[in-house]
Amino acid sequence: MPIVEDQQLDALFTALGDRTRRDIVARLSTGEATVKELAEPYAMSLQAVSQHIGVLERSGLVSRGRHRQTRPCRLEPAALETAVAWIEESRRTWSDRMDRLEAHLTRVQEGGQP
Repeated sequence: MPIVEDQQLDALFTALGDRTRRDIVARLSTGEATVKELAEPYAMSLQAVSQHIGVLERSGLVSRGRHRQTRPCRLEPAALETAVAWIEESRRTWSDRMDRLEAHLTRVQEGGQP
């Protein structure tokens, strides 16, 4: 895997490794929101929520636009494609390995050669 993809995955999984950031991503999946709107459910400062959003921006999951005097945050779902591809490839690899292990154990149980 190229270094750039590794860095993208590291940033994505780091960003998604925090519950607050996952909640923000889930909220943004329903539409744009301001930092103030995103901060409403939390007992934390706007600055703390902004820091979480900054991590999400650096990972490519979130971007901020301009609408009059506000800068609404929006989800960038395309950023998840790298992570989804990596997860799917890992799932296929492990599924293949389990299938081979199952076939090997069946042969051993039937008295065949390993």
